[in-house]
Amino acid sequence: MSNESKITKAEKEKYIIQFKNVTQRYPNGTKALKNVNLNIEKGEFVFIVGASGAGKSTLVKLLMREEKICGGELRVNGFDLKRMSSFRVPILRRTVGVVFQDYRLLPKLTAYENIAFAMHMIGEPKSEIDKRVKAFLRLVNLDDKANSFPHELSGGEQQRVALARAVINKPAIILADEPTGNIDPMMSVEMMELLCKFNKWGTTVVVVTHDKNLVDYYSKRVVTINNGKITSDKQGGMFDED
Repeated sequence: MSNESKITKAEKEKYIIQFKNVTQRYPNGTKALKNVNLNIEKGEFVFIVGASGAGKSTLVKLLMREEKICGGELRVNGFDLKRMSSFRVPILRRTVGVVFQDYRLLPKLTAYENIAFAMHMIGEPKSEIDKRVKAFLRLVNLDDKANSFPHELSGGEQQRVALARAVINKPAIILADEPTGNIDPMMSVEMMELLCKFNKWGTTVVVVTHDKNLVDYYSKRVVTINNGKITSDKQGGMFDED
């Protein structure tokens, strides 16, 4: 019998994301994460920071259940990611809106269609799709770009389309993986302000980044990962230099 401590009922009720002694090991023997313990409450805004190769990408993959943890426990919005069956993974992903560094927009669809696609996938009626997509295009200041294709948009505009697509189904969590990596400083601030706005509406926001200036500017919780371990966890903290 394992002597690992288990996630308690009280913890399950309090936290929307829970890593408990999580270890991730790859076939070549590399440990990407080492006994990681991390709790994030509903409605929190958290930066996950660290150098390249620190374990941030692995953490994102685990949260999306692109990989299954090797050891420990991981719960996201009530889902047990270690024990859940593969057919339930799409259900989990509907509750987590992801914004990727490379946008991942569908090139043959307009901005409107890219955002609407996420609603079509869960069978929303056409009238509701049209109403909500138009509202979110206004929210991200792109109502005049509704009929533009991705190649006709700037990097910042593409990222705002990606954000609107991520939040259109009202997820419990927004996971932003290097959301400002390919856009200029002015657009970076605009992106962060939108994420802060969604957070104020009650959405839990997790931003994975290596952008020191961005992290230092916003007084949010900062979790630092170094060599697969959490080395710092500060409320209103600064980007630790390791």
